[in-house]
Amino acid sequence: MKAILERYFDLAQRGTDVRTEVMAGVTTFLTMAYIAFVNPQILSDAGMPFDAVFVATCIAAALSTLLMGLYANYPIALAPGMGLNAFFAYGVVLGMGHTWQVALGAVFISGVLFLILSVVPVRRWIIEAIPQGQKLAIAAGIGLFLGIIALRNAGIIQGSEATLVTVGDLTTPGPILALLGFCVIVALASRQVPGAAIIGMLGVTVIGLLFGVSEWRGVASLPPDPTPTLFALDIGGALQAGMIAVILTFLIVDLFDTAGTLLGVAHQANLLDEQGQLPRIQNALIADSAGTVGGALLGTSPVTSYIESAAGTIAGGRTGLTAVVVAILFLACLFFAPLAGSIPPYATAAAILYVACLMARPLVDVDWHDVTESAAAIVTVIAIPLTFSIADGIGLGFLTYVVIKLIAGRWGDCSPMLIAVALLFAVKFAWL
Repeated sequence: MKAILERYFDLAQRGTDVRTEVMAGVTTFLTMAYIAFVNPQILSDAGMPFDAVFVATCIAAALSTLLMGLYANYPIALAPGMGLNAFFAYGVVLGMGHTWQVALGAVFISGVLFLILSVVPVRRWIIEAIPQGQKLAIAAGIGLFLGIIALRNAGIIQGSEATLVTVGDLTTPGPILALLGFCVIVALASRQVPGAAIIGMLGVTVIGLLFGVSEWRGVASLPPDPTPTLFALDIGGALQAGMIAVILTFLIVDLFDTAGTLLGVAHQANLLDEQGQLPRIQNALIADSAGTVGGALLGTSPVTSYIESAAGTIAGGRTGLTAVVVAILFLACLFFAPLAGSIPPYATAAAILYVACLMARPLVDVDWHDVTESAAAIVTVIAIPLTFSIADGIGLGFLTYVVIKLIAGRWGDCSPMLIAVALLFAVKFAWL
C-alpha cells in the first residue's frame, strides 16, 4: 500500500512521504474542523434542520476534498465556505425572503456555471476582468459582515432605533464567554497551535456547561438522518429573474475566493511553476465547482477551497494524500453530531469572529496611493456589512469604481465586463 501511495501521488518527486502527508492532513483538518459545527448553526438560522446540515457539511467537505486529492493531487481541503453561508442564510433567505430550498437551487446553478467556466478558458477572462482592489475589498467586506454576525449572535452588539446598532449587555454569560473564546483562539493561533478554533470553542462550551448556561447533548452517535435536506433544492424557483443577482454573487465570490486560495496555498507550498502558474489548475477548479454542485444536492451552501490548507503545507503536505486524509477525518466527524449540537452560539461566535479577522487581512494589499482604487474598495468593504447583503455591497462597490474611473478619465481601468455588471446592478437598484 505504501508503494502504491508513493507512485500515485508522486511523493518522492515532491520531497515528501506517507507519514508527513498523514500528519499534514491531520493538521489541516484540525484547523478547519470548526466548519462542521459553525455551518449548521448559521444555516439553521435560515430554517434548515441542524442535524441534516451537519451531515451535508461533513459529506460535502469529504467528497470535494477527496476529489481534490485524487483528481488534482493537491494538498488542499474544501468545505462549505464562510461568508457564502452567511450570504445564503442572512442575505438570500432572511434578507430577501426566499426559501432555503430556492437558495439551494441558486447554489446548484452557480455551481454548474462554475463547473462550465472551469472547463472552458473563459474563467481567466472573468478573473482578470474584476479589478484587484475590488477582489481584495470583497474578501475583506465579507470578513466584516461575518464579524457583525458573530458579535450579534454572541449578544455583544444589538439593534438600536437611535444609532442602528449599540452595545449589548456585556455582564451576561454569552458575551463574556464569546470574547473569552475569541481571545483564546487568537492567542493559540499566534502560537501556531493546531486546532486553535476547535480548542477555543470547546473550552468555552465546557465553561458554559459548568455554569449551567448551555446544554450537553453527548459526544458521539450514529450519523443523523440527512433526508430533510437531501435533494431538497428548488431549481425552478431559483430560475426566476430576482435570483439572477444571487446566482452571480455566489458564482463571483466562490470563483475569486477559490482562485485566491489555490494560488496562495500553492505559492506557500512552492507548487507553482516557473511562470508562477498552478499546474492542473483546471483539475482543481473542477473539483471545487463539483463540490458546490454536490453540496447543493446534499443540502448546504457553496463549497470552496480553504486557506487553512496552508497549515497542512507548513507541516510538510505537498500532495493529494494530505487531502485524502482530511476527507477521511470529515467522514469520521459524522459520528459526532451530538457534540456539534452541544456547542452554543456564543462558542461558534468566537470562531466566526476569528475567521472575520483573517478575512479582513487583504485590505493591506489595496493600493492606498491611488485614491480611485482605495475609495471604491472602502465603499465595498463598508457596504457589504451595513447593507447586510454581499450582493448589494459588491454592486455598490462596482458602481462606485466605474463612475469614479470614468469621471477621472481612466476608462482603460474598466473592462467591458465590469461596466456591464455595474450597469446590471444599477438597473437592479433602480427597478428591482
